[in-house]
Amino acid sequence: MRQPQSRKLLQLQALSLLLFIIALHSRLHGCSGQGEAADGSASTAAAPMEEKEKRALYAAIEGFVGKGWNGSALYPDPCGWSPIQGVSCDLFNGLWYPTVMSIGPVLDNSLQCSADAKFSPQLFDLKRLKTLSFYSCFPATNPTPIPATSWDKLAGSLETLEFRTNPGLTGPIPASLGRLSSLQSLVLVENNLTGAVPAELGSLVRLRRLVLSGNGLSGQIPASLGGLKGLLKMDLSNNLLQGSLPPELAGLGSLTLLDLRNNSFTGGLPSFLQGMASLQDLLLSNNPLGGSLGQLGWERLRGLATLDLSNLGLVGAIPESMAALTRLRFLALDHNRLTGDVPARLAELPNIGALYLNGNNLTGTLQFSPAFYQRMGRRFASWDNPGLCYSNAAVDAAHAPPGVTVCKVAGGVGDGRKPEASSSLMATSSASNLINGFCFFLWMVATSLL
Repeated sequence: MRQPQSRKLLQLQALSLLLFIIALHSRLHGCSGQGEAADGSASTAAAPMEEKEKRALYAAIEGFVGKGWNGSALYPDPCGWSPIQGVSCDLFNGLWYPTVMSIGPVLDNSLQCSADAKFSPQLFDLKRLKTLSFYSCFPATNPTPIPATSWDKLAGSLETLEFRTNPGLTGPIPASLGRLSSLQSLVLVENNLTGAVPAELGSLVRLRRLVLSGNGLSGQIPASLGGLKGLLKMDLSNNLLQGSLPPELAGLGSLTLLDLRNNSFTGGLPSFLQGMASLQDLLLSNNPLGGSLGQLGWERLRGLATLDLSNLGLVGAIPESMAALTRLRFLALDHNRLTGDVPARLAELPNIGALYLNGNNLTGTLQFSPAFYQRMGRRFASWDNPGLCYSNAAVDAAHAPPGVTVCKVAGGVGDGRKPEASSSLMATSSASNLINGFCFFLWMVATSLL
């Protein structure tokens, strides 16, 4: 018996609506669950998550954000339709596993630590965790050490470990971090860590970035770090480190950034630096290193873009070989005890954007052109060199280097007089030069670190 035409039409409409709902559900669910899994197998639309893994995730987060956080109620499907901000998951053998945990006030809805945040033992049960990051999680009122044990449980998976801006993160860097055999990036910045840099970190053969700046670390750089053959960036700045730089660091042939500023290193510029042909940024300022610039063959470091050697106690002349650094954008030699003439070829560096020679004992006549002074502006500084002068026959007063006197006779010694400007203007100009130069320097270091 044939159905009425209107009833058949309704059935067709209902079927079309059902197919549309199924397609829409698949598309929406596919945004987080479809495609290739981490192990290369095809994922399913409703992949499950191990209950043990889910409980470990909730417990680990609860330890940081506080006991009032009810993860099972708020996020019953944390790798599916109820994701947690700062937590990402991947599929392994058809099951969801958390692979990224980032805690701290990065976004408005990010997980934020409570005043009594602590490490939960369940954190180390997240057996597929690749990235673990904490930002502004431990305040000074909550002194907390990095756990000394259990890191070996994450040895096969963890690739990135970061603690940034945690004034309450105290104590030493655990030697057990050296067991994280898969680690590629270790960033412990602006915390309150003390003690020595563990020699065990030299076992992290896959490490590409080691940043331990802004802590209270002391002692010498362990020679074992020279075994990190694939290391690209090493930043140990702003600590209390001392002693000479170990010759074993010559093994860091892939290094592009070496930042050791604001420590207490001694022993002069090590000769192994000239063998680091990949170096782009060498920052050593504010260390009592001593020695001279002539200790290195600068022509072998043609990749350098940033060279900060200010306040090192350097003596002797500025070598002509520094003019071979054709990629150099920033050169700071200020506040040393350098003597002799300023090589005129420094002005020929094609990419130079900032040059600081102030606060030395340089002498003779500056041979730079008016165009050089005009182009550099406040990013060139040569004041506080009592024996340095410039020729007013070659440079007019409008483009004269600030704080440098006019030579009595071409090639002679300056007469000690200031340029035609008031002392208050000179002070303002000097301060502006320093401020602008510092901002320029920060910009270049930031671009090299990104």
